[in-house]
Amino acid sequence: QGDTEPGPRERPPGMEEDGEDEEDGEDEEDDEDEEDGEDEEAQEDASDPSDAEGHWESESSSPEDGGVPEASEPSSEEEEEEEAESDNQGATKYVPPQIRKAQETLDDKKREELGRLKKMVNGLVNRLSEPNLSSISGQMEELYMANSRKDMNDTLTDILMNACVTAVAMPARLLMEHVLLVSILHHNVGIEVGAHFLEAVVKKFDELCKSDAEGKECENLLALIAHLYNFHVVHCLLIFDILKKLVSTFTEKEIELILFLLKNVGFSLRKDDALALKELITEAQRKASTAEKKFQDQTRVRFMLETMLALRNNDMRKIPGYDPEPVERLRKLQRALVHSSGSGKDTQLRVSLESLLSADQVGRWWIVGSSWSGAPMISDTKSQAQQKLHVGKVSSKIMELARKLRMNTDIRRSIFCVLMTSEDFMDAFEKLLKLGLKDQQEREIVHVILYCCLQEKTFNPFYAFLANKFCGHERRFQVTFQFSIWDKIRDLENMSAAAISNLVSLLAHLIRTKSLPLSVLKVIEFSELDKPKVRFLRQVLSTLLTKADEEEITDIFMRISDNPKLQMLREGLKLFLTHFLLKHAQAQKSAEEAGLLKERVELATKALEAKEPKLKL
Repeated sequence: QGDTEPGPRERPPGMEEDGEDEEDGEDEEDDEDEEDGEDEEAQEDASDPSDAEGHWESESSSPEDGGVPEASEPSSEEEEEEEAESDNQGATKYVPPQIRKAQETLDDKKREELGRLKKMVNGLVNRLSEPNLSSISGQMEELYMANSRKDMNDTLTDILMNACVTAVAMPARLLMEHVLLVSILHHNVGIEVGAHFLEAVVKKFDELCKSDAEGKECENLLALIAHLYNFHVVHCLLIFDILKKLVSTFTEKEIELILFLLKNVGFSLRKDDALALKELITEAQRKASTAEKKFQDQTRVRFMLETMLALRNNDMRKIPGYDPEPVERLRKLQRALVHSSGSGKDTQLRVSLESLLSADQVGRWWIVGSSWSGAPMISDTKSQAQQKLHVGKVSSKIMELARKLRMNTDIRRSIFCVLMTSEDFMDAFEKLLKLGLKDQQEREIVHVILYCCLQEKTFNPFYAFLANKFCGHERRFQVTFQFSIWDKIRDLENMSAAAISNLVSLLAHLIRTKSLPLSVLKVIEFSELDKPKVRFLRQVLSTLLTKADEEEITDIFMRISDNPKLQMLREGLKLFLTHFLLKHAQAQKSAEEAGLLKERVELATKALEAKEPKLKL
């Protein structure tokens, strides 16, 4: 008996029992257990078939059809190869029943929770209307606090898409109320709510546009996007991208969609970016002129062009059925229901159509804190692999440089990497805005720009132009630059000569371009001037007076001539210009340079006195 048992005994007990059950039934299984009484594992497995059944994952050496392996050399080699493969792959050979039951219990519990959550959200959405929007949005916020945001975002998006995206045209008011709910949650809970819904809507819209669907799904999806823009969830950049895409295709279906979108948001687009709308109208006119033969019915094309011209001329009467009153009424309701003061445009998602469609490949930069490990880039060519390796080396060098320059937070490192990898100041400006930083984080942009500028061995105009761009973009950047420069002026004695020289050039550029007023120098106490401050002020003023033309000088100095609070600054500047700057120039510079400087000093002094209030006795 010992000579005949090894063949069957090599099989796992579960496999043996399955085979026996199928062929001979339970009686033969009992006989098999008596024969293998010496093997304790076989006895245990045979006594409880439910535990052993089907949970030997990678140890079976039998073929796929369940046949018994032959006792020959090839089969043993195959067994060894399979065992080696299973070891290499690190596959779990056996899942204990208690762990398996725990996993199944967790999955069942999760499914039950998601089902309950879906019922609750569905009930709230079904009852949604303008009068009870306040209570429903409050209950939605409570659900967001009590549940996982991912589960809530997935559930809410699925329910809203099922409710709003149908083959028939949905009532405009119903769509507006649903989008208003998303907008309120977007502002009160977090921007990831609106971002998740927007991405789902845009991807579905792109998919339906490519599939040539006959129903009204595209119009409903486009209405959702339009109202997301109306209620300040998304920036006009996305709307212009969609319009450009529709104009580039320019078929009858696309013309209807263009008309539908312009009727909903056309005047808002004109208010937000009139130049982009003008370019779009020009492109549409060009397309219409080249595609005249393509359409049998030219009336819709002419009507679209007339609508665009009415938008350009701000003539609402020429757009039939245009009624801004429902949107305005719901906007007032939105302002009442949004908790924070951030109901304006600072929470808008400034994201393009291309970024949304390629979010799975390039990540979701518009959501702060969104993690992305990077999609695998499948490539066969060596050149692309080398290029990828080169980018890795560069980024590691930049990260090392960031560490040396004490960029000790993630925000500072991100800003620094943008500055170091940008093509020019405009590229850097756009990329820094796309970081989506808020409040205190946003100020780090100014601090890093100023710090990098002062670290350069020689002055780099890149930082001056970038600073100028930020000062012109928002006043808060201008204020932050002013305070940062004041801090540097107070700490001049601890700065190197190269850093002071760079600060002089940066400040002179910002004053010349009117990004900062000359009153930024009021932080200097003229009665307590030390050598570093005298040297700094002399360099700034001489740079302004020699590099700017006469008209610029008059304008720069006249801007501080009529403010009574700047009287001490004006007196200090006049004294410094005549006693410190001119005397030093006459002693150190050539007669020609000294003569030019004297003329400019007189011009600046006259400008300072131009609007001074005269003293009446």
